[in-house]
Amino acid sequence: MQLTLGQIAAWTKAQGSFDVVAVATGYSIDSRTIGAGELFFAVRGERLDGHDYVAAALERGAVAAVVQRGWAANTSVRAEKLLLVDDPLVALQALAHTVRRHWGKRVIGITGSAGKTTTKEAVAQVLGAKFAVLKSQGNLNNGFGLPLQLLKLEPEHEAAVMEMGMNHAGEIAALAKIAAPDWGVVSNVAPVHLENFADGIAGIARAKYELIDALPSNGVAFLNCDDSYVSQFGRGLDGRAIYFGAGPCADLRAEGITEAGAEGMRFQVTAGDASAPVHLQLLGRHNVYNALAGIAVGLKSGMTLAECVRAVEGLKPADKRGEVLAWQGSTIINDCYNSNPRALDAMVDALLAVPATRRIVVAGEMLELGLEAAALHAACGRRMASVGIPVVVGVRGLARHLTEAAGAAGAEAVFVETPEAAGAWLQANVREGDAVLVKASRGVRLEKALAVLFGSASPEASH
Repeated sequence: MQLTLGQIAAWTKAQGSFDVVAVATGYSIDSRTIGAGELFFAVRGERLDGHDYVAAALERGAVAAVVQRGWAANTSVRAEKLLLVDDPLVALQALAHTVRRHWGKRVIGITGSAGKTTTKEAVAQVLGAKFAVLKSQGNLNNGFGLPLQLLKLEPEHEAAVMEMGMNHAGEIAALAKIAAPDWGVVSNVAPVHLENFADGIAGIARAKYELIDALPSNGVAFLNCDDSYVSQFGRGLDGRAIYFGAGPCADLRAEGITEAGAEGMRFQVTAGDASAPVHLQLLGRHNVYNALAGIAVGLKSGMTLAECVRAVEGLKPADKRGEVLAWQGSTIINDCYNSNPRALDAMVDALLAVPATRRIVVAGEMLELGLEAAALHAACGRRMASVGIPVVVGVRGLARHLTEAAGAAGAEAVFVETPEAAGAWLQANVREGDAVLVKASRGVRLEKALAVLFGSASPEASH
């Protein structure tokens, strides 16, 4: 939303000798990508201090920079280019919250331990068929990214779909204070970020519940009733919880779920007396729940079941999230954006449904699993062998436990130290008719294996 520096100062309690009628055409915390006319917030992160890049942002055409008062006293940057605040990050978040309140329409918060980005895409895809929707881009779902997304709100937007991530207790509550969601969607609770939760998955569940706890008195919760934790989140909501799933607990129910190989999933969706077949272009049973969340939000927004189904059937895999690629007669499933034990198991099941003469799992290390990390990796490896995966390649660190367990259970198991080595292994060993799953935590950067495999050739989407 375009605002004058005067308006911004009033909403962030900024001071200075800046031009109050100058207009900010956008907002950024990255001097490398800032556009002309945008306002730069000099936030401090874990590794970098935005104040070190104020001059660079202004040289690239930033209209001004929001900086800490103490820093401003020791800079040669022209005073009329600075808005002085106590903390630029707090100012960014306050501005985003105020813009959200002035915009005044419905914000839908999305969270879950696995697949929340796909859930966000499903909700936005369905609503976008009938409404003007702003959605979070990529995984900008934290205290830096969420406010930047909210600042893109314009009067013509009719709904905003905001992803909310966390790796510590209290983070989603803080994000909810900024975004003030009217509705909340929780897809699942799984063992992720365990190293930050002394009480394990129960603590993760409480952290996810923070979104529901933040809803207003008329807020609506959309909950996966097949998840043992999420199914309890609707207690006390007095009919304001809408449940989706495959069991009898669901208000919106998926029945007859079948894998369609590399072509995705098929199921029958039922809501009340209405029912319709769905062909989802996403792999894996877990994505049925993401689609159901989108349909549920669409129905509550006044759309018909037919409209919702037609929209969700157009949803395609996001970058590195279940993309199906072709390489020399083999099928490559690029799901290397992130990983955790439950998500890895789910994608292994999806791989089993893909027609192939041989199936291979390339599984990178799963991070932030705490004291249970080695055992969780080993459990995934044993399961791969038990369900019939003949070849398992582990990549980096704790993935060694995964390959050792898979090998002990009868699979051909290989361990390599780097994604590049995994790519070289794939080049040497993948043959026509193979189906390969590539999956790891974000920090492993397992997409580098695919860069080696494909070399200079661009991956070819198979559908």
